[in-house]
Amino acid sequence: MPEKRNELRGWLLDIFPDEQGLTVWVLGEDGKRQALHHDFSISFYVAGTASQLRELWKWLLLQPENPRLSREERCDLFIGNISVLAVELVYPSDLSPLFNRTSQTFPNLTYYNADIPITLQYAARYNVFPLAGCEIKIDMQAHITDIRSIHSPWELDLPLPPLSVLSLEPECDPFHATPTKVHIQTPQARFTLSLEPARVFIISLCALLKRHDPDLILSAWGDTWLLPRLLQMSKETGIDLPLNRDPDQSIKHRDARTYYAYGQVIHRGKQVLLAGRWHIDIHNAVMYHDYGLEGIWELARVTGLPVQTVARVSPGTGISSMQIVTALKEGVLAPWRKQQAEHTRSIMDLIRSDMGGLVFQPTIGLHRDVAEIDFISMYPSVMARFNISPETILPGIRDQNTDLPATSTEQGLIPKTLEPLLRKRIAIKMQLLTISKWDMRYKTYKAQSAAHKWLLVTCFGYLGYKNARFGKIEAHEAVTAYGREALLRAKEAAEDMGFTVLHMYVDGLWVQKKGSNKVQDLQPLLDEILNRTGLPIALDGIYRWISFLPSRLNKNVPVANRYFGVFQSGEIKCRGIELRRHDTPKFISEIQNEVLELLARSPDADHISEYLPKIQSLIDGKLYDLRHQRIPLEKLIVRQTLSRPVNEYRVPSPAAVAVRQLEGAGKFLRPGQTVRFIYTLGEPGVYAWDLEQALDPKKVSVHVYKTLLDRAMETVMQPFVSMQAQPFLPLFFSDVGNTSINFSSLL
Repeated sequence: MPEKRNELRGWLLDIFPDEQGLTVWVLGEDGKRQALHHDFSISFYVAGTASQLRELWKWLLLQPENPRLSREERCDLFIGNISVLAVELVYPSDLSPLFNRTSQTFPNLTYYNADIPITLQYAARYNVFPLAGCEIKIDMQAHITDIRSIHSPWELDLPLPPLSVLSLEPECDPFHATPTKVHIQTPQARFTLSLEPARVFIISLCALLKRHDPDLILSAWGDTWLLPRLLQMSKETGIDLPLNRDPDQSIKHRDARTYYAYGQVIHRGKQVLLAGRWHIDIHNAVMYHDYGLEGIWELARVTGLPVQTVARVSPGTGISSMQIVTALKEGVLAPWRKQQAEHTRSIMDLIRSDMGGLVFQPTIGLHRDVAEIDFISMYPSVMARFNISPETILPGIRDQNTDLPATSTEQGLIPKTLEPLLRKRIAIKMQLLTISKWDMRYKTYKAQSAAHKWLLVTCFGYLGYKNARFGKIEAHEAVTAYGREALLRAKEAAEDMGFTVLHMYVDGLWVQKKGSNKVQDLQPLLDEILNRTGLPIALDGIYRWISFLPSRLNKNVPVANRYFGVFQSGEIKCRGIELRRHDTPKFISEIQNEVLELLARSPDADHISEYLPKIQSLIDGKLYDLRHQRIPLEKLIVRQTLSRPVNEYRVPSPAAVAVRQLEGAGKFLRPGQTVRFIYTLGEPGVYAWDLEQALDPKKVSVHVYKTLLDRAMETVMQPFVSMQAQPFLPLFFSDVGNTSINFSSLL
């Protein structure tokens, strides 16, 4: 008698291996959360000489996992079709132990598809993704027999499942002081519970978890302090805390790590990952404060990574995951360890090839009615438009017409990966230009656009990363070569149409033409640049005025990415000034921002002087508050990231001094973490913010903070000093201890 089958519609929440396949957690349209079983065999592949593979075959037949072995022809992106030994396992949980023993016993073989996350393999095989709306066929034992997505990750306005969220936040930063209370937010209410007595707290939290059964536990410092503390309390009281929704799975812990990437030292705190529901720590989630939960949902959709994983990994891991999914769908092997080396080249060829992005020195000073024109995701667009991928680059061959690196005609892996993401990003940007900021979709689109931006920014760097599975330095260099050519063609188009090019920076240019200060005035130029380059381009905006700033060390030397200006809409844009620096105290950045907002009220640069008295009054008031300890200490904190262990600092910098103070109190920081301190009077000149003893506000060094404020004000006021033909403003107060900033010379 045929087995009865049912069909379930719902959203895909979580996937992980169990003892005999996969557990798939689904949120049904009826609101029920349920765990389903899915049989899922998994394979890795091995390449080597015939004798090596024969020896491996014999060895594998003796292993307890009892793998299925076969010889197959597969595609290596860099080599082409090769003969490999396919090792298939019925249970995914067997892959890691068998592969570890295999790679240790046979270290000289080449391995493929050996360490790909199970969610990516599942996404590639069934064309589904986290949070996908799915139609699922199940049998009487709740085993999945078929699953298919009813949506594509590239659609706009994908429906989000009715997720239940429970928020947990200690009353303070645990590194600063030991919390005694936890703030809890449920879908219905917000309240606070004391951590002591522990038994009462754990019983209360258990009741909340059972009553609300959250899909997401959103925490503050949950990875690094709160959840480990709760688990310890659970152990001490003997009361089981159901953080996991799936009772058969254990809570996963990952250690903290420090690594070097993108020119900086990065620290990732330890992690606590749940099964059946998610846990996201807002302080340990990458870019959370840039795009929030909406951005995390979008990254999970387009990368195929689990929600609580994608929240914690870098955009580089995200773009690598997208490439892996594309490779699996295309039947391309993903190498376990990259083995391709850079081709041997002469010094002159290296100089010619490795020139990076094109940067012009800007024209220093204040400029009116300037249009900023940007290529939309230039480097990803170059990869897609000109088919740049590791396997499509023809080494040593250049196009006869353009003298640019030549590529093959068959679409490469990287363009295939990027094209749908680029289309979706452009579609979202177009939506943002047409809908109101009050539209309920606006916030979601902004978050999704920000998430896409970081993926697309990273994909270029990842193409040249030495350890990237599908990276190749020649492809990376080809992208910059095409980018330079596109920017030069844009410059020529602008100059041919009578515009003055004030600045160019990698993927954008700032142009000026008398009488061209409306959007319609710039459209012919945009059309001409598109025609000459073939790349999508957009008008970022038209400035009422913009100031390109010089170097602090030499006022005659421009700095490529240091400017501020006001668009016709009144929106402020700034780069490279104190407001944008992470180590600027909030006291300084807030004042600089207020000054810019006052300047932005001026209808044009000629009326700036009308706002100088208000700026004078603002600065006088802030300095008065600083001298009389009216500025909250939190706003005077300086934040600096440690680039090395404290004992390797040759000069006792303020950050190193603060770290030593913390170590004396039993608090330790690793490279990549941030140290917080306040400048103080006398020796040692700084006080670590996270020391247990509170700082006396009278010990704050007013002199230092006035000096920092002076520099910030010099940055934003210098262009207007020059405009008024007054002598250069040396410092806004000569006697830092007593004299206030004086703008009278500008009036």
